[in-house]
Amino acid sequence: MDDRSQESRRDVVVVTGAGGMGAAIARRLGSGRTLIVADASRAQLDRAVRALRDEGYEARGVLTDVSDRGSVEWLAETAYGEGRLTAVVHTAGVSPATGTAKKILDVDLVGTAHVIDVFEKVASHGMSLVCVSSMAGHYASLSSAEEAALATTPTEELLGLDVVTAIGDDAQSAYIVSKRANHLRVQAAALAWNLRGARVNTVSPGVISTAMAKAEAESPSGEHMLKMLDACGAGRTGTPGEIAEVVAFLVGPGAPYITGTDLLVDGGQAAWIRWHRPR
Repeated sequence: MDDRSQESRRDVVVVTGAGGMGAAIARRLGSGRTLIVADASRAQLDRAVRALRDEGYEARGVLTDVSDRGSVEWLAETAYGEGRLTAVVHTAGVSPATGTAKKILDVDLVGTAHVIDVFEKVASHGMSLVCVSSMAGHYASLSSAEEAALATTPTEELLGLDVVTAIGDDAQSAYIVSKRANHLRVQAAALAWNLRGARVNTVSPGVISTAMAKAEAESPSGEHMLKMLDACGAGRTGTPGEIAEVVAFLVGPGAPYITGTDLLVDGGQAAWIRWHRPR
């Protein structure tokens, strides 16, 4: 793909994941731009696009399975054909309460790597990719060798790594390792993105009021999770709008020197766990 007439074409924003967080981000970034929304669920995608169009957004849906590289390549090609690609926000993901360990690894680990790889090929000056990870990635206890492997192993070989195969059927471990890998792969990808004049970062939300978070709250670990919100002093869950504001900052003109890093947005929960949680 070349950069023909990119400067004179309409700005395009891509958001993967048509759930609560993705929809909030689409609304925050989509005004006056062509908005490409991607999701693996046709029903959820159609609902989200219909709602956005009803609110005046120029929105288009692209059915996308991020665990399939070809599907992500089609998404990137479609978005590139619509105009000047300015921002990509990857929110599509699976949690332990909504998916198996295999599904989490396919979507959260491999899928995110596909998005980083594929959109780097069409990145141009000023473009920004934000991958929504999780505060769970900050809880991973991995060796430096394991982190290096997760950061730099070719995407098609990720599922064969010892650190990944050791997870087995443990969905919680799959989620933690996948989200840490998101941080690491963004760090490792920053050079290639910089050389294209583009940026890549992760955002790690804490407990945010979405359907996925509701499922987590109703899971066996949910009560413990909610108690920690009180203990850390936040006293509430975050909102999708708060994450959308952080993403808007990272893809906007106020963050041109921020790349290859993670922004933790968790109400102080990770800090409380590290320094104040009773041992």
